[in-house]
Amino acid sequence: MIKIENVTYRYKRGKDILKEINLTIKEKETVVIMGKNGSGKSTLGKLIAGIMKAKEGKITIDNLVVGDKKNKEEVRKKVGIVFQNPENQIIFNKVQEEVAFALKDLSQEEIEKRVKTSLEKVNMVDKIEEDLYELSLGQKQRVIISEVLAKEPKVIVFDEPTTMIDSKGKEEIYHIVENLKKEGYTIVYITNVAEEMLLADRIVILNDGKIATEVKKEEIMDKLAIFQQYDIKLPLVIEMAQRLRQEGIELELSNYFFDELVLKIKEFFRK
Repeated sequence: MIKIENVTYRYKRGKDILKEINLTIKEKETVVIMGKNGSGKSTLGKLIAGIMKAKEGKITIDNLVVGDKKNKEEVRKKVGIVFQNPENQIIFNKVQEEVAFALKDLSQEEIEKRVKTSLEKVNMVDKIEEDLYELSLGQKQRVIISEVLAKEPKVIVFDEPTTMIDSKGKEEIYHIVENLKKEGYTIVYITNVAEEMLLADRIVILNDGKIATEVKKEEIMDKLAIFQQYDIKLPLVIEMAQRLRQEGIELELSNYFFDELVLKIKEFFRK
């Protein structure tokens, strides 16, 4: 479990980026964090991952205090982070070497096993001998996710991981995240992409460095005004369901997939 208590963060001589953040993220939960640019989303992700340290307040992961020097290695084992630009995280030329980078303290047999398993999870095992710099950005991002998975963390922070990727690459990342949810990872997913809110169990909206509100996935259709209030664009499937509701066609959606929407429309007109 991740517990964030009264966390404030400011840059030197600057204003507060985050102000008295209180948030609990349950084990195996996927929380999507949204908000305008400058609202503190990425800063919060880096604080959870232990890359930055809160100026005030406390973050704990399974009762380990993040930012405490004596817990640094344990926190790194528990939390992995994936950034916007995969090229900023790449160190080696070869896929295999990159994924194995943080596993040097393990036996060669265990390293090979983890590299293969993690690449299978992102559908990149066929690229194991490839030169990273010959891959697309989407493929590079999947290799970086694989590198994070190879360390076997409990928590993964995704910091706007699809910003630089084309639509096909985005779909591949979504598929990976959905599978990781099923496997029981705790996921913190930071984004401004409308469709990506649908990956959530719960959506947390930041505004001016504070938590403005939270919305559970199943509440989205009943709380559309909240997203409009904070200028957060809605996914196309939600906009379609909203328009149908305005026309008197009330549909109960659970996953908000287009296939589900089509099925519910067909069921409605069969009644």
